[in-house]
Order: sequence, then structure tokens, then C-alpha cells
Amino acid sequence: MIKLTINGEAREYTGDGNMPLLWYLRDLLTLTGTKYGCGKGLCGACTVHLEGQAVRSCSVTMDRLDGASITTIEGLGAGGDHPLQIAWARHKVPQCGYCQSGQIMQAASMLATNPNPDDRQIDDAMSGVICRCGTYQRIRAAIKDASGATS
Repeated sequence: MIKLTINGEAREYTGDGNMPLLWYLRDLLTLTGTKYGCGKGLCGACTVHLEGQAVRSCSVTMDRLDGASITTIEGLGAGGDHPLQIAWARHKVPQCGYCQSGQIMQAASMLATNPNPDDRQIDDAMSGVICRCGTYQRIRAAIKDASGATS
């Protein structure tokens, strides 16, 4: 049995240890804010926090998560009130919206360790999360807004 915490709630998993965290979240817990993108950890749509660090949930298997704490986009801010979620809306970041939960989770992880990043630091930290609509300038502006920096 694998015991873990998802968005502050204790959970137990007794299934296949090779199941990716992504499918546990989406299929078993119905936390569908975490998206399937490439299935290889390359696009970042499935980004969640594992012990506060951004990880690709399609590449992390359940057998590696005993005792772990996971935060998904649903657990980031109650009712969408996290500063990044607010900034995302203010800067009208999403177009199709598919990658946005992964973008926000990656940005939140970066801001936790670097609360006032410059443009290069933002670009470096966010480079592994692909936005097919190309809203990178709005993403950067929203991150700077959420961090308190001037866009």
C-alpha cells in the first residue's frame, strides 16, 4: 500500500505501482486539471508539485510516491485565488488553455525559490513547458505581476 498526500488530503493506493501519477490523479481521483500532453515528460502539461518541486506527473510512477506530498492545480489556490491564477486572468494568458495548469504549477515552483525573477530566469525556468498557442510574453508578464515585479 502506498500512502501519500494529495492537496493536503491523505490517500492510499493499492494498485499497480507502475501506474503514472497522472492517471491516478485524473482517472481515480478525478482531478482533471492536470492534463495529458505527450506522455513522455517533455511538454509540461502534466506538471504538479512533488514535495514543492515541479515534476511531470506522466513520468512519475506510483511506486515512487510512498509518503510523498503532491499538489495539483486544484490544490494550489482555493477557488483560483493563488496570485498566479489571478495574474493569469488579469493578463489574459490562456488561449486554448490546455497547457495552463502546467504553466502555473511550473511558475509556482519557480517563485517559491526565486520570488523576484528577471526575464531570463523566468524563460529558463519555464522553458520545459510548451505553449502551443505561443502566449509566452503574457506568461512572463503574469509571472512578474504575481511576483510583484513590474512587467
